[in-house]
Amino acid sequence: MPATFEILVQIGRSGMLYTVRLGQGAVVLPKDVKRIHLDFAFKFNDGHFGARKVWRSFLPRLKYHNPAVSMTINRSQDNTGPATLTIFYGAPKDSAPSPSNTQDAPTSDLMSFDRTETIDMKHKHESDILSELMDLTKPTPVVATPEDEAEAQQLADEKKRGAADRVRNAAYTEQKRQEKALLDQARGAVGPA
Repeated sequence: MPATFEILVQIGRSGMLYTVRLGQGAVVLPKDVKRIHLDFAFKFNDGHFGARKVWRSFLPRLKYHNPAVSMTINRSQDNTGPATLTIFYGAPKDSAPSPSNTQDAPTSDLMSFDRTETIDMKHKHESDILSELMDLTKPTPVVATPEDEAEAQQLADEKKRGAADRVRNAAYTEQKRQEKALLDQARGAVGPA
């Protein structure tokens, strides 16, 4: 594998990590938040789209900055059912873990936490859901370091170079297509004798 390809792969991977480290949802939750549980349908019809976006976009950032907070997801086949985000606060009262399956996970441990807050995510935009989560938990936002800002600048520069390369390649491809069309036209005009 050529060295330039390896460098491009590393840059791509660092760009993906950059999007997980920073952005909407990149916050440090307070110590009393012990668990976050999402409950929504597999299909995003009937108001489950915002919940799905929270799961795909914001939950990885939350988990990256809060590895000690348990984050569980329960997806059901019922689109008419609720789409909820439940936040469990406080230390569990019993230290022994209780076995539970994913179907009754939010209710089986409900009594072992000090309090819970529930956000109804049905028919809500993902940014509204995230702002409600921020209002309830009062997290500490993650501030970009100078290295992060330099990486952001590098990614922006690469994006600009990529756009310029795409324009140049499109012009080159169009020129080759026109040359081929002229050659085909010239060959057709001469034809076999």
